[in-house]
Amino acid sequence: MPSEVIENPAEHRFELALEGEDIAAAYYQVDENGNVVLTHTEVPFAYGGQGIGTRLATGVFDQIRASGRKAVLKCSFMGRFFATHPEYGDIVAG
Repeated sequence: MPSEVIENPAEHRFELALEGEDIAAAYYQVDENGNVVLTHTEVPFAYGGQGIGTRLATGVFDQIRASGRKAVLKCSFMGRFFATHPEYGDIVAG
């Protein structure tokens, strides 16, 4: 299973390819300050409990950091991830 998270700006989401055409996705909007507002995370039910959400979140936070942007956490999953991964505090705005 590929493990690279990619940003798909046309769909306003970060994607983690799974099996076949399945993907896990973290949806976002960009606010007036250029922050990445994470709004919703989806992992297909069949992949639950396999750490896919954590892999996705780690890739999302790493990509946001690498791009020099900040994240605003409106997604409850991303908020919970950040609560247990404070090492990303440098990129979380608000």
